[in-house]
Amino acid sequence: MSFLVVVPARAGSTRLLGKPLLDIAGLPMVVRTAQQAARSSASRVLIATDHLDIQRAAQAHGIECLMTRTDHATGTDRLSEVVQQLELADDAVVVNVQGDEPLIDPTLIDAVAALLQQSPEAAIATCAAPIQDAATLFDPNAVKVVCDSRFRAMYFSRAPIPWARDALADGKQRVAPGLPAWHHIGLYAYRASFLQEFPQLPPGQLERIESLEQLRALEQGYPIFVHPTQALPARGVDTEEDLARVRAWFVQEDSQH
Repeated sequence: MSFLVVVPARAGSTRLLGKPLLDIAGLPMVVRTAQQAARSSASRVLIATDHLDIQRAAQAHGIECLMTRTDHATGTDRLSEVVQQLELADDAVVVNVQGDEPLIDPTLIDAVAALLQQSPEAAIATCAAPIQDAATLFDPNAVKVVCDSRFRAMYFSRAPIPWARDALADGKQRVAPGLPAWHHIGLYAYRASFLQEFPQLPPGQLERIESLEQLRALEQGYPIFVHPTQALPARGVDTEEDLARVRAWFVQEDSQH
C-alpha cells in the first residue's frame, strides 16, 4: 500500500496565534503531527505551508516541506497545489492530516488510505466513530454523518442526525437505543485526480449553510466512503485547554522513555 501524507499548515489562526509552531514538549506542534503521521505506513510525509517560519521548523527537524500559496481558502485547496507541484499520478492516494492533530492515530491513517485504495468508485475516504452520549449528538461542533448500508456517506451535518422522532418527542436530549449516529472524524484520503478537480467545484448551498467543506463533494455527486472505528481518537488542538492537555500527555510520554 503506497500513499502520501500531507500536513497542511497555514500561519493564520483565529483561536490560537501561531498555532502550528506552538511548543509541545520541545517541538513545534506541526512537527509533532508530522512525526506521528510518519508512524503510519505512508511512503512519504510532508508539510505544506504558506509561511517561511513553518518551513524552517520542518527543515530543522528533518521533515520535508513544500511552500504553497497564501490565498488558499481551504486545506483541500492547498493539497491540490501539492498534487500539481509534485506532478502526482491521477491514482495516487493523498491523506490529509490536519496540522493540529499531534495525537493522530497512525492506524487510522492507514485505514482511510486502504479504504480508498480498495474502493475504486470512491473519490474520498474518511472515518467516523459511534456517538454514545447526548452531549456529542446535540453539539453543533461535533459533525455527524449518516451512512448507507455500505458505509457510503449520505449526509454530514452539525445537527443531531438521524433524528429519533419518538425518543425525542418529549423534548429531552438523549441517544435513542440502537441509534446509528456517527461522529465524523476529520481525516481524509483523496485520489490525486479528485484534488485536481476540487478547486474548480463551486461551493454548494449545503456547504455554505452547514459550513462543512465535504458537502461540496456530495452535492457534486462524488462518493465519500466512511471507515467505522469504535473509538473516537484524541481531540486536536483548538483551545488553550486542548494545548495544555496535549502538552501534559507528551511530557508524561517522554518521561516514560
